[in-house]
Amino acid sequence: MKNYRWSIIGTGRIARSFAEALKGSENAELYAVASRSAEKANAFAGEFGFQKSYGSYAELASDSNVDIVYIATPMASHYADSLLCINNGRNVLCEKSASLNSAQLEEMLAAAKNKGVFFMEAMWMKCRPTYLKALEWINIGRIGNVRYIKADFCCSVPYNRNDRLFAPECGGGALLDLGVYPITLAADILGSSPDEIVSDANIIFGVDMSNSITLRYGSSTAVLQSGFEMQTPNRALISGDKGMIVFGEWFHCSSEITLYDRAGNELERSVIPVRVNGYEYEILEAQKCLGNGLAESPLVPHSSTLAVMKIMDKCRKDWGLVYPVE
Repeated sequence: MKNYRWSIIGTGRIARSFAEALKGSENAELYAVASRSAEKANAFAGEFGFQKSYGSYAELASDSNVDIVYIATPMASHYADSLLCINNGRNVLCEKSASLNSAQLEEMLAAAKNKGVFFMEAMWMKCRPTYLKALEWINIGRIGNVRYIKADFCCSVPYNRNDRLFAPECGGGALLDLGVYPITLAADILGSSPDEIVSDANIIFGVDMSNSITLRYGSSTAVLQSGFEMQTPNRALISGDKGMIVFGEWFHCSSEITLYDRAGNELERSVIPVRVNGYEYEILEAQKCLGNGLAESPLVPHSSTLAVMKIMDKCRKDWGLVYPVE
């Protein structure tokens, strides 16, 4: 496999984690990083070993040597930053949630198709071996027909108006940052078009501090919760008429899952430790797609990203939550 020249737009916390994964990934070349501050970009490049640094996103997007760009900016910036790269002919891996709403995402996907470039939401959970193992167990019938999913992602985070998590202008709130994971889990297993979506949220200062979402699919139900107001184990349970699968703590990045029969007896346990920090799997998936000339990932297809975004649109509409930049 050829080496791929990776670039990153943004130099925050998640960009740092991604850079660490790049350093430990085969065929990944740390090529360039961009920030709105030349000083920050230069410091980031020096720390992680990138060849180039840019003091503007436009400079990086216009660099024809870039093979693929990872968008690591705040949620509300994903739309503009992705379009900047796409319209300059760059392949894009965009951090989740890929946009604020489905209208933005549809425009991004249309632009990528028009330019003939690769686009993928960086939903690392969907690329991790443990998650894929759970889907394999489900697909081969180990737990029968799935009837119930319970998944939560709640972290106790003190309110700070200066933190992007709580800033409406940044696309803050629990739904787009945390809730996207349990929704994605449910949509992957039960389908992208639930018969009914019932939800509520605690809205404070223009963001959802916490939310509860129930997705109903005929005789199957997913009960999902996310928020910043309390800490939970963040496990996931997938129950079928023949057994169940239980994810370890922090289900979205868990390395362990356990399979039980319908009586609750343990049948099998899968433990797959990460190679670096977990982000390497989406890197490898993007490189595999580029090597095969694919415009989208089979693991993270455009249709599933868009379907999850539409579910989140419906929830926010019911809550009356609109971001200032929409």
